[in-house]
Amino acid sequence: MIYITQLIYIKQGQENIFHQFEDIAIPLIAKYNGTLLLRIRPDTESFIESSIDQPYEVHLVSFHSQEDFDNFKLDEERKKFLHLKEKSITASILIQGTKIS
Repeated sequence: MIYITQLIYIKQGQENIFHQFEDIAIPLIAKYNGTLLLRIRPDTESFIESSIDQPYEVHLVSFHSQEDFDNFKLDEERKKFLHLKEKSITASILIQGTKIS
């Protein structure tokens, strides 16, 4: 099992375009043995301390394997709508890890 955390930074005024992309991409996660564990839109009061900009959203997703995650990224339906992501996101930070017991 692998875990993906993504910090997503949105261009001001492009939130609706980002949501259009998410409406397509998020349901595809399950097709590739993945689960959206958390989707958080933090407000300013949520931050106790920070040395980076506040992200618009934070996603935590699990996939059964690296291959499943790679296949999700290559999904043809998702790729058709990547222009929405590119139009709406200024940056994203992707952190990949595994569970420590």
